[in-house]
Amino acid sequence: MALTKPRIIELLLITTVPVMFLAEQGVPDLWLVLATCIGGYLSAGGANALNMYIDRDIDALMDRTAQRPLVTGMVSPREGLVFGITLAVVSTLWFGLLVNWLSAWLSLGALLFYVVVYTMILKRRTAQNIVWGGIAGCMPVLIGWSSVTNSLSYAAVILFLVIFFWTPPHYWPLSMKVKEDYARVGVPMLPVIASNKVVARQIVLYSWVMVGASLLLQPLGYTGWFYTVVALVTGGWWLWEAHALQARAQAEVTGAKLKEMRLFHWSITYVSLLFVAVAVDPFLR
Repeated sequence: MALTKPRIIELLLITTVPVMFLAEQGVPDLWLVLATCIGGYLSAGGANALNMYIDRDIDALMDRTAQRPLVTGMVSPREGLVFGITLAVVSTLWFGLLVNWLSAWLSLGALLFYVVVYTMILKRRTAQNIVWGGIAGCMPVLIGWSSVTNSLSYAAVILFLVIFFWTPPHYWPLSMKVKEDYARVGVPMLPVIASNKVVARQIVLYSWVMVGASLLLQPLGYTGWFYTVVALVTGGWWLWEAHALQARAQAEVTGAKLKEMRLFHWSITYVSLLFVAVAVDPFLR
């Protein structure tokens, strides 16, 4: 269970299921929802297990990851590798046979992107790692839509972009908190190679684009007043927190007074509320 990183998968499912309601414009087939969630958990769990296998050397040197199973020896590297590959294969077949093959290829693509592009190529080489590597975390939106319609649409693409622009300002505050960990192992997360001022400015920039993207669904006719109100209120609060963090960074506040984790915690609440609104909106139109 620890190898699958269940806390991360919770967020992925939060963005998958509501999109199924939007695609159906009502309540989707509950068996389909269950099958999609199980397939999504298996796929993401396999990706996370393979990520731990590849990163076991640096995980051992970071305080945040020192208790992971491959570091403590609870699971051997060979067992972790076999487990991850098995989940990758099973999840692809699960989606293909019980949902549809479009969703199967999207889930496999997300897994390979996270393992190969992010973990093996980007993570240790560029500060843009979480920006482009975050594409893997956007894929559940497309999978949720395709599981219902066996196709894609502009609505799915817009929500994909919301998560794409959400990921850096969600993760960079956490990276600011633990940047010494990343610096110790040579992973060039943006807060490691740039000042808090630069990171906070990037957070504000991505935040504005994210909120703007979230408001595109209504004028294109995919959502109604309820989603729009939630997107405005939660997005406005996000921007308040982002600008507050930037103000503290510009004032050269450091340590606990920087309060960078306020935005990290709010980012999880934000995406949860926004996607609940995605699911509820079809019933209020």
